[in-house]
Amino acid sequence: MRNLIFSFLSLVTLLKYPSIKKSYRYFIRDNYYSRLLQSKYLFRDYVLKKKYKVIDYYGEFQQELAFILPFAYWHHLNGTLKQTISCKDTRELYFFSDNHEERYSERDAVSNYGNFEVPNMTHNISYSYAKWTKVPLKEHYQNNSFLYDKPLLVIANKYNIEWDEAPVNFFSIPTLHDIISKYKDKYQIVYNRPLSKHIVLDNSEILALNEHQWLRETHPEVILMNDLWQRHSPSINNYNHLQLLVYANCLHFISVHGGTAALASYFGGTNIILSKKGIEQYFHEYSTIFPALSGANILHAKTEADIFRYLGEHY
Repeated sequence: MRNLIFSFLSLVTLLKYPSIKKSYRYFIRDNYYSRLLQSKYLFRDYVLKKKYKVIDYYGEFQQELAFILPFAYWHHLNGTLKQTISCKDTRELYFFSDNHEERYSERDAVSNYGNFEVPNMTHNISYSYAKWTKVPLKEHYQNNSFLYDKPLLVIANKYNIEWDEAPVNFFSIPTLHDIISKYKDKYQIVYNRPLSKHIVLDNSEILALNEHQWLRETHPEVILMNDLWQRHSPSINNYNHLQLLVYANCLHFISVHGGTAALASYFGGTNIILSKKGIEQYFHEYSTIFPALSGANILHAKTEADIFRYLGEHY
């Protein structure tokens, strides 16, 4: 029966989206199937409404933020969330869950394949928001500890292996220098690129960009998130907790493709995302699921020139 349904949904996908790359159509088909499966929970979700839903996830961080966390929050508000299970240092993301277990010490990018229990299980050209609710991370974590004389501007960077190849989506040192030089007088800039010791790793190895010492020497006015962690770690639970606290006080972000961009999109304001390559831009996710995370103004920069054009227009 399942194979028959898959065949039918593959045909529907082909007829509805004939111009989509063949290798991407299965994303759409699988999302159709996952939404179809939600029908088996109609009685428990909308009539019985007792705590039963266990949400267990250890896949990519971006997909957890975009698909899993809002699904869990919907069940919390619906009164049907029983337990959430995720990776180390995620308790603060699931602050609303009365029973959250940090079970996993590594993320597996392919672990969600075949998991059809979430209506939006993976990337897609369109999304269902029937069981998807914005998670108020900003409202929950706003604080008086990370406030400065000037408005915050967070530069959220990464430098990782991508698709088993060299890094593509990242801010180089020359790009960082140009951004900081132009905007350091207007904003208190916080630079964030977590190191491997700070976060739970997935299948993408973190490489050395060697920018932290350069920033300390060339732009000492920039606050490094790594330095904040060293200073505040006795009173803050983990690096993710620190990110939430700092981001909650910020309305201006510059970020890069992936979980880095998704997290920065959770806090309103404006987020300029550098994404040169990835299925997100093919499916136009920067105009659908990313702004839905908080109502943020998402500006997709395909090149460094786009970054500076958006900065000039909005910052």
